[in-house]
Amino acid sequence: MMDPAQLAALAAIHRRGSFEAAAGVLGVTPSAISQRLKALEDRMGCVLIRRGSPCLATPPGLRLIRHHDEIAALEAALAQDLQMGTTGPVTLRLAVNADSLATWVIPALAAVDGALFDLVIDDQAHSQDWLRRGEVAAAVTSHPGPLQGCETVALGHLRYRATASPGYMARWMPGGASRANLATAPGLTFSDKDTLQNDWILANFGTGLVFPTHRLASSHGFVDAALAGLGWGMNPEPLVAEHLAAGRLLEIAPDRALDVPLYWQFTRQSAPVLAPVTRAMRAEAARALLSPDVTGAGF
Repeated sequence: MMDPAQLAALAAIHRRGSFEAAAGVLGVTPSAISQRLKALEDRMGCVLIRRGSPCLATPPGLRLIRHHDEIAALEAALAQDLQMGTTGPVTLRLAVNADSLATWVIPALAAVDGALFDLVIDDQAHSQDWLRRGEVAAAVTSHPGPLQGCETVALGHLRYRATASPGYMARWMPGGASRANLATAPGLTFSDKDTLQNDWILANFGTGLVFPTHRLASSHGFVDAALAGLGWGMNPEPLVAEHLAAGRLLEIAPDRALDVPLYWQFTRQSAPVLAPVTRAMRAEAARALLSPDVTGAGF
């Protein structure tokens, strides 16, 4: 049987990025963390952590971290079944896209008692990768699956609107969006993983159009940038509905929304301990997202 303290040290180093940060999380000295990792690497006969800035687990290390998480999930589920009230809150590591976090996920998490959340923020098209690598117990993703060893629950669609300020429209798109002005008008992109603007352009204006863009990795910053006239971007409808109604933002091409499907995927091993989170996610998604049967092609 593997030493739980050694596995915890391995997971903490990988997730916090350094021996010092891992020591702070676990309440021990960096020397103790180093000793635990060395003992585990000696037992496994391979390198489990690539030393660097940040420190990252090797493939065997990632597999052991997944084993550590699976044990923690099983123990938490057992504690629930036996109604053990002194075990303390369980920490659940989840991958969530930034726009869901900014619009509907926080109320869902707030409705769950007895859990602490360690959130990984990544694009909805890539959040499933964290689940595939075994680094999280569940993910909000745009991929329906199936993913081996996991269950998938359809949540609904998050609707996006291509928006900009009236002043921006007057300067860059006085007649509305077109291929010609999109090629010169500055846009907004969350990160290199963000394809929403390109997806919307492809659906409405065809292929081969490249647009100049600012990069701004903040959902609320996206809205603020659009309001300030910095650029146009795909904003979640829940964040901009009031601005659109008040005329502070305009759709650059009216009534051409982009509906992105979202799914809740979780490991079967973690399903029992995740059950309250799954119920809360489904309930909040039903309130905040569009049901798939009310969306058309999405544009």
